[in-house]
Amino acid sequence: MTPRRRDILSAVHEHGYVSTESLAERFDVTAQTIRRDINLLCEKGLLVRYHGGAGINTSVANLTYSTRKDLHREEKRSIAAMVAARLPNHASLFLDIGTTSEEIARALQGHQGLRVITNNLNVAVILSENETFEVTVCGGRVRSRDNGLVGEGALEFLEQFKVDFCVLTLSGIDAEGQLLDYDYSEVKAMRVMMRNARSTYLAADHSKFTRTPLISIAHIGEVDIFFTDRRPSDSLCRILREKGVELVLPGEGKAEDDM
Repeated sequence: MTPRRRDILSAVHEHGYVSTESLAERFDVTAQTIRRDINLLCEKGLLVRYHGGAGINTSVANLTYSTRKDLHREEKRSIAAMVAARLPNHASLFLDIGTTSEEIARALQGHQGLRVITNNLNVAVILSENETFEVTVCGGRVRSRDNGLVGEGALEFLEQFKVDFCVLTLSGIDAEGQLLDYDYSEVKAMRVMMRNARSTYLAADHSKFTRTPLISIAHIGEVDIFFTDRRPSDSLCRILREKGVELVLPGEGKAEDDM
């Protein structure tokens, strides 16, 4: 491995994510040269390529909240719009922890009369701007890195509700259709939400297809509708068909009548 590629690897592991532009400036080479380096490191399984840069390839540590918030922002907004189009007014729903959930909360601002239960303080603040919403935040310990609420108190609180929809976001989906995430306490809350909802919507951008976090939430066959920005692999599409999971891509969403 060349010294520059070793340094790229070190920089990504130090920061979690590094942009192509910053690496090109740092090493005084073209962005095209850096992309070739990143491609080679990704082929070796040492990094994961993202739009505009590269991140760590690990099953035990997620990217930082600030990095995830900026990554694939437009794709998340597109997915959020599709989810919002399928959620009727005057419905009850769970919204979980994550930057995609925050985009969904923003996309729901035009709705009326939603009752939302969440373990995400950021989501609660966004939704509270709509005076017709009833927003309930669970108890538990505040996770400072992303304002998520976790712990046994959160689980006990969530168990009290039976809602129309669980809108699930996550960190990874493997080739066999396992839904994956990094934090066991967060995963336990996701399982409670899925179990206590009449329908489960999964919202995940295409970068989640190449990430393999450590902890399994459930199988994608337990989801009713999967919203994403790019068509998954043929094998994953086959699993969706076999399990009867609806796949919704940009341009294919449609609004439903109010409940």
